[in-house]
Amino acid sequence: MAEQIFDNIIENIFAPMHAAVQQYVPALSLQEVGVVESISEGVVMVSGLPGAGYNELLKFPGQLYGIAFNVDENEIGVVLLGENDQLRVGDEVHCTGRVLDVPVGDSLIGRIVNPLGQPLDGLDPISGTQRLPIEREAPVIMDRDAVTVPLQTGLKVIDALIPIGRGQRELILGDRQTGKTSIAIDTIINQGDKNVLCIYCAIGQRASSVAKVIARLRARGAMDYTIVVLSEGNNAPGLLFIAPYAATSIAEYFMAQGRDVLIVYDDLTQHARAYRELSLLLRRPPGREAFPGDIFYIHSRLLERATHLNKKRGGGSLTALPVIEMEAQNISAYIPTNLISITDGQLFLSPKLFELGVLPAVDIGQSVSRVGGKAQLPAYSSVAGNLKLAYAQFEELETFARFGTRLDENTWKVIEHGKRIRECFKQPELEPIPFLEQIMVLLALTNGLLDAIPLEKIKEAETAIRESKDKIPPDVVKRVFSDKPLSDPDRDIIINIVQAALVPFIVVKKEEAPATPEKKPSTK
Repeated sequence: MAEQIFDNIIENIFAPMHAAVQQYVPALSLQEVGVVESISEGVVMVSGLPGAGYNELLKFPGQLYGIAFNVDENEIGVVLLGENDQLRVGDEVHCTGRVLDVPVGDSLIGRIVNPLGQPLDGLDPISGTQRLPIEREAPVIMDRDAVTVPLQTGLKVIDALIPIGRGQRELILGDRQTGKTSIAIDTIINQGDKNVLCIYCAIGQRASSVAKVIARLRARGAMDYTIVVLSEGNNAPGLLFIAPYAATSIAEYFMAQGRDVLIVYDDLTQHARAYRELSLLLRRPPGREAFPGDIFYIHSRLLERATHLNKKRGGGSLTALPVIEMEAQNISAYIPTNLISITDGQLFLSPKLFELGVLPAVDIGQSVSRVGGKAQLPAYSSVAGNLKLAYAQFEELETFARFGTRLDENTWKVIEHGKRIRECFKQPELEPIPFLEQIMVLLALTNGLLDAIPLEKIKEAETAIRESKDKIPPDVVKRVFSDKPLSDPDRDIIINIVQAALVPFIVVKKEEAPATPEKKPSTK
């Protein structure tokens, strides 16, 4: 009885008093507050945050954020995602309880954003509500499918000899100013009518260079299906480091919807240098070429996210074209060897070919696609089958011919045929060639129809071949784009059309009549 009376007193008297007090006393909560201990270029050491996790997003005064990179016992090494001009020693630092993410969605198409998803084109703010972490696990093996659908670059030398498939990772490497970015831009421009969304990620590039790239994309209408993720060379090294991961998360959003996406990383050399700078400032032990020991991991976990998903996961694909810069064609340097071992092939650009005017300056001998003919349409692989071997034989024989070696007639035919292959593989910048026109030119090459044309008229003859594409019957065109090899009757139809287009350019060499000996006057 006494206990019941006591409970009634508590319920009737003290409970209303407690509720009234809570209206005026704010709820108290405990929160960790860190302190900035030291400031370096792009890196800050923070103490007083024992609950912070690795890669957690930390907030500094003035809407400045950073990522917890080194989580030690007494302090945290933080990589800043912006300029630290207003940051001072002793400033407070707060945990956010989340990792860095980026906005994704259709509203990003046609926009220029930084790695944080903030617009840089002066237009309206990004309206996408969904966000994805910049660091995500790569799809597991069971969710992937074989790479069989070609990604047409519009460049004859690549589509014919080093084909790229949707879901492949093809490395573009070469010395400075050899046309690496031009190949990537031509590939983006060629996707206009192929329902492929493109993402151009500029890492540590000069603002003027990126402005030229964007102007070219706009002039060709490619910005209608392209997203530009930009981190300039004068940005904080933290922004350069997160740029490719943020761009890949944006691409993965569209891939999960079943779309085909092409992403260009231009270039991962600057990405590796930014990570080396951050690691040395955080006093991580340096290794070969002063790069940290986990430099391989930062690129492998990035490029492993490029794949072709199976039908259960939507069937989308993410094709990666990473670009790196070499020094003096040193393909055995640390970063090139790392990326060659990660990717599915490489396009090697030669400065010697560039100086000779052979553009694009793709060194066919050192370039390879590990997917190979599986990423080509059957009609293409049946036409371009022996071109690489013929070109390799030509390059070897051409070296002997330069020394004035006397060669037989068959060898000279191989050399003359190889010169026409090289001339046909030359292609102006920003002029990708459609698939059907490539088939016609390659058929002319492989069947020796261009061997009777003077070398200086090859370009005019190629133009005439491409302009005659409308004469091909529609049913033949349909079979060319099918999943079956080119039949002999269809091949003959196309060859006849090509031969008719080449008639004005063929030069027939007249055989000289044998000299007759003069008759000597008779001595009789």
